[in-house]
Amino acid sequence: MRVVIQRVSSASVTIDNIIVASIEKGLLVLVGIEDADMQEDIDWLVAKIAKIRIFGDENNVMNLSVQDIDGDIIVVSQFTLHAGTKKGNRPSYIKASKPEIAIPLYENFVRKLETEIGKKVQTGEFGADMKVALLNDGPVTIVMDSKSKE
Repeated sequence: MRVVIQRVSSASVTIDNIIVASIEKGLLVLVGIEDADMQEDIDWLVAKIAKIRIFGDENNVMNLSVQDIDGDIIVVSQFTLHAGTKKGNRPSYIKASKPEIAIPLYENFVRKLETEIGKKVQTGEFGADMKVALLNDGPVTIVMDSKSKE
């Protein structure tokens, strides 16, 4: 499972010209799922995301988590995080899970994250054509992969 975490001043997801998710200060989390992903991948990433200290404290040192600042989170599925680019110029998405595998893992990821941070997590819609807008704060962007634990 791969995630891209972006610290944002604001973010939103629009589907068919309708805003389906919108937050102010918090995290935009893009999630890519592969067939090998399991509950332990979800557990590891959720714990990291909830506790990662990438928000500034009173001295503007990145010392606070999204929970510490009472920030919000939007989670968006993004199969392109598993793009294979080794061969040719057209990315291969063969490592990305098909919906029948990915959707239950994605939904579990969101539920677990909600439990971990103690509040509702907003989402896009799995498989939809989404327009994601964000104001990256910093910019701060962190990439994590549960297989390499980094």
